[in-house]
Amino acid sequence: MDAEPEPYELITMGRLGVDLYPLQVGVPLARAETFGKFLGGSPANVAVAAARLGRRTALVSRTGADPFGEYLHTELRGYGVDDRWVTPVPAYPTPLTFCEIFPPDDFPIHFYRRPRAPDLEIRPEELDLGAIRAARAFWVTGTGLSVEPSREATLGALRERGEAGTGDLTFLDLDWRPALWPDPAEAGPLYREALRGATVAVGNLDECEVATGEREPYAAARALLAAGVRIAVVKQGPKGVLALTSDGESAEVAPLPVEVVNGLGAGDAFGGALCDGLLAGRDLDSALRRANAAGAIVAGRLACSPAMPYADEIDLALTTGTGTLPERTP
Repeated sequence: MDAEPEPYELITMGRLGVDLYPLQVGVPLARAETFGKFLGGSPANVAVAAARLGRRTALVSRTGADPFGEYLHTELRGYGVDDRWVTPVPAYPTPLTFCEIFPPDDFPIHFYRRPRAPDLEIRPEELDLGAIRAARAFWVTGTGLSVEPSREATLGALRERGEAGTGDLTFLDLDWRPALWPDPAEAGPLYREALRGATVAVGNLDECEVATGEREPYAAARALLAAGVRIAVVKQGPKGVLALTSDGESAEVAPLPVEVVNGLGAGDAFGGALCDGLLAGRDLDSALRRANAAGAIVAGRLACSPAMPYADEIDLALTTGTGTLPERTP
């Protein structure tokens, strides 16, 4: 008899698409002439980031039945992310995302997800709930709550983790993208429902305000804890990151200096490294410092998924005190 497969260390679920980034920094999209093509989508990038750090990861998502979908499967496998639960939706094209790059802090992003993104067609009845229950960590995003059937799939997976008692590391990335919601007014109540099924919440100040009504960092963190999570992580931009736990632990970490090239993938690198740190049993301060360093490294690079750092790069950034590192070929 074949042995039971080992549970995944991390399963992420949600957005997946192709990032097309101009290779000219500081050039408006209308005048850009050459682009780099990369795997994109926040949950996909988080899975890549964790895989770079040695974690056994998988992604639950969907693509179009088109060449861009084939490209994403190839990229996921190349990064060591299991793509068995990434399935085609023939009715819709694989999403594209363009950005403009104006360092240090202006990165307009343009989503092409019409008439509907395949990753919003994740269906509850198609989820491998056994694998989701068994995974050591599970990561979903707020965008998955924006429409059905993805909404019920996201909430159902969170309930499954909670009911099975396997949800110690069940992450909700608040991931507030108002342009991706048909009715942004629905977001607050749905975020609060999802928070009841999560144990770790991660969001910036805007996202925390949508989810809890609170914007002051400590008040937002306390509101996230009151909503049901055990660890609340509040990203404060230039002021760094704050985390509180339901056990009364706290940590606040300043950002790591970096010469910013493109800030768009930094949060995903932070998420993957945070998963890795908590899976490793690191204390909260150490996990946040490593996650912060991972984010800084990616902010200093053009792309998102190819830029995700290896563990020794995070070590080097923490040792040297800067996220500005040369890119390394895998």
